[in-house]
Amino acid sequence: MPDTRALESEGITKNYGYFPALRGVDLRVEAGTCVALFGRNGAGKTTFLKIASTLTRPTAGTLSILGADISDEPEAVRHNIGFLSHTTSVYLDLTPVENLRFFSKLYGTDSSDARINEMLDRVGLGRRRNDPVRAFSRGLHQRMGLARVMIHNPTLLLLDEPYTGLDAHAVDVLNEMLDEAVAAGRTVILTTHDLELGLRAATDIHIIDRGKIVFSARAGDRGVRDAYARYIQQGTTA
Repeated sequence: MPDTRALESEGITKNYGYFPALRGVDLRVEAGTCVALFGRNGAGKTTFLKIASTLTRPTAGTLSILGADISDEPEAVRHNIGFLSHTTSVYLDLTPVENLRFFSKLYGTDSSDARINEMLDRVGLGRRRNDPVRAFSRGLHQRMGLARVMIHNPTLLLLDEPYTGLDAHAVDVLNEMLDEAVAAGRTVILTTHDLELGLRAATDIHIIDRGKIVFSARAGDRGVRDAYARYIQQGTTA
């Protein structure tokens, strides 16, 4: 049978000095699914996404994207990933159009103006397409970041708190885009502190606590809310 895993990690550990940010994370994500990672601040969610995006090297363990080891084939892996971090990583002095042209060429897609304009319209930035990004609010920056990570049609989307700063309409647009991505066979891994938004978007959920996965379930399972309350709201440790 063909390998249907979009991401597979075994024993991923990350130490910052003497502090263990991740303590042996084993995670398998099937292609065409949306996974929500929950956890308190400092639990290791962002560190794991940075490792999966090849921005940070693990201290130990292995992680593969679409069967390619991120340590052996980082360049090949990056072309398949769209990563949105807490910073949107766009150029403030450029306009949205100029940013997307640049990132399209960076990923080797060289998207047409029609594709760029379509993406900007989709995230609600069509009327601001020629304004410098530095004039944008936090919410508009987040929309710009979403356009950036999706412009090259990545196979795997890694989204760190993508709902931050979005108004209700933008949240609806993002949810539609995530639904369409999964329907098209793409894979999404997102972190969020909002249980309802995470459950609405995800097919599967995992809870990270103190650097390791302590709970995994389908998004519709009854035990999800109890586990969220135990590990995140009440702060119980594994």
